[in-house]
Formats: sequence, structure tokens, C-alpha cells
Amino acid sequence: MRRLVQNGHEVAVFYRGEHQAALPAGVRRFEDARAAMPVIRIPEALRAYAPEIVLHMIAMGQQDAEAACKAFVGIARRIVAPSSGDVYRAYGVFTGFEDAPLQPGLLGESSPLRSKLYPYRTPDTPRDALEYLYDKILVESALSSDTRLPATILRLPKVYGPEDNANLATVYRFRDHPSWRWTHGYVDNVAQAIAQAIMDERACGCTYNVGEEQTPTVGQRLEYLPEDHSSVPAREHAGNFAQDIAYDTSLIRRHLGYHEEVSERAAMIETLRASIAGNAS
Repeated sequence: MRRLVQNGHEVAVFYRGEHQAALPAGVRRFEDARAAMPVIRIPEALRAYAPEIVLHMIAMGQQDAEAACKAFVGIARRIVAPSSGDVYRAYGVFTGFEDAPLQPGLLGESSPLRSKLYPYRTPDTPRDALEYLYDKILVESALSSDTRLPATILRLPKVYGPEDNANLATVYRFRDHPSWRWTHGYVDNVAQAIAQAIMDERACGCTYNVGEEQTPTVGQRLEYLPEDHSSVPAREHAGNFAQDIAYDTSLIRRHLGYHEEVSERAAMIETLRASIAGNAS
């Protein structure tokens, strides 16, 4: 939102009101309990605001994606929605959810998707739990199927930053698998990619991988990170570490001219340094 306002755009946020973030002056707030996941009812006041572009940060499944399309068709020009790398078949192979051969190389936007849905649902998952309805494949399909409201899909990496994954647990926990690769993205760089996809009409109808330009192995990351970070134990994980989760992020760079605001290596070092300092104090 800060980036959009800085570029002269009028911005409104639709949210529950349980947390009050510091927002730039002029950002309009639509506080409504119906903003809880899954968002299946859009208030008339938000439709009357008539946004040109809708950013749906928390579309989690088919029902809420379809509700957003229905609400804003004929009003908005375009909808933008973050997705995830867990849509790829390679992710299912890694977790054991998908019975398929190894998916070699980098994951491009046209790489095979999972053939099985609901990757986090178990027989014991309550029907009202997020894990029961969650599947970004269904979000992508629902948003892309209504041509009256063209969609831009952003498949995000593993995000890290000051308020999330600041101890880089998603690196240190896998130190026993030094050859494995998992694409990460610093929160400011990810926000930059989202804002750029909103502001650039060339993104209309496109799907992009977002994340670092080159994905190092866990071992390569640990070469420049502190060797001993005792707050994160090594993790016993049943994943298939012969299967990387590494993105090809060249498309958003070619199409939109995207490049990182902050070097991912420098961002990791600074994020971890701040986390260690905060724990020490």
C-alpha cells in the first residue's frame, strides 16, 4: 500500500479491524467482520467504492475467489491475487502428497501443477478449518476462468522478513540437506513485485513466479550466514530432498522489468542480524 500511495494511487483496504496497521495518510479503511477468511460476502459499500484494480491478498479456495469475481465484475478492470509454489506438482512430490516422478530443473509458470487437490487437508480436518478449503490451484482456476475480470496471478516464494520467518528457520531447519533448494523472497521485494503487477497493465492476464533471481542450495546459503544459530534446531522432515522447489523468475523480470529492491543475500544477513539482536535484548 505504501508503494501504491507513493506512486500517486488512491488506495482502500478491506479488513476485519482486529489489527490496526500504520497506513499512509489518505488510505481509506473499510472495516467489516465479513473480511474474515474465507471472504464470501463483499459489502455494497466496497462495491460502491468502485476500485479499478482489486488486490485479493487472502483468496484461499474456490468459494472466496468466485465471490470476489462475482462482486467486482463490471466494476473493476482487473484482479491481482497472490498464489503459492505449492500449486506445482514438484511441491507434492517433495511432501509425498503427489505420487509422481521427480520434476527436474527450475519451476516455470508452465510447469505441471498438482493433480491432487487440498494438500493440507486430512481425514480429521474440520470442515470450517482453513486447511479444509485451502487450495491455490482452485483460486487460480476460479480467477482465470472469468474473462470479464482479467486476473494477474503471483506465485510467491517462501517469504521472510522482520515480522515473519525472521530467524530464517526455513534455511536452518534443513541444514542436514545442504544440496536442497527452496526459493525465498524478502518481504520488501515481494511487496515490490505485487505493487508492480498492480500498476503495470502488461501484467493483465499473466501468471508470474516471484522470488530471488537465483536460488542457492541450503549449503550455499549457510556459507554466508552465521554458522551457529542455536534458536533453530535441525528438523526431522520426511520430504523428498531430491526434489527442489526452485523457481524460474525470469518472466516477471522480462515482462515488467522487475528487479529486487534489496539484494536477497544482503536481506537475509540483515534480517537474521536483527533477529539475533532482538533475541539478545
